[in-house]
Amino acid sequence: MQNIENPATEKIIDAELSDRIASRLNALRETLPPSVKLVAVSKYTSVAAMRAAYAAGIRDFGESRIQEISQKQQELQDLPDITWHMIGHLQSNKVKQALSICDWIHSIDRLSLAQQCDRFIPELKRSPKLCLQVKLAHDPDKFGWEVEQLLADLPTLLQCQNLNLVGLMTILPLGLDETQAYQVFQDTAKLAEKLRSLGWTNITELSMGMSGDYAIAVKAGATLVRVGSRIFS
Repeated sequence: MQNIENPATEKIIDAELSDRIASRLNALRETLPPSVKLVAVSKYTSVAAMRAAYAAGIRDFGESRIQEISQKQQELQDLPDITWHMIGHLQSNKVKQALSICDWIHSIDRLSLAQQCDRFIPELKRSPKLCLQVKLAHDPDKFGWEVEQLLADLPTLLQCQNLNLVGLMTILPLGLDETQAYQVFQDTAKLAEKLRSLGWTNITELSMGMSGDYAIAVKAGATLVRVGSRIFS
């Protein structure tokens, strides 16, 4: 039998998607103080789901691949007030494109990447907000500065005059219990405080916490949480 699409059915499906996402967002917002920005992690998520989240008030979307941001920007051109957050590992050959299309890059995870950004920003005449990705617990599977290396690199980072550095980002290692997770988030907040005491007064944002641990991150001082599955799954 020929499969004939039913527009009425499609509208019902869209309505169900919108209602589900709106309900989840409302429940999530009730757990967040006004000072915390919710970044909806939309990687692997359809544009239809993103439109539903937008209709429910989301303006900040997080993606882990530059090519996916670029494609979704094309499909969502009619929503010009979206703020695009790059939250995944950034390859050196994608730096220029990332600076061109992202409003935030949370994953500046090494000195050479920061220096690349510093070189390209004057040419592009565009300076996204940047977070330094740090590791406060050893994890060979995660990118980012360990504390000692970051402190050693600060004098060189200071020579990067074009960077709009605004905060720190961290991702927890797998397998931590709640107490251990809270300690890592607290240590990240303390590192930001230390950097401010050293003159880096613009390091005020803390991008910490995902779907499974955002509440602990908020308790430790997160200003941005990156939540995906609690919204879209």
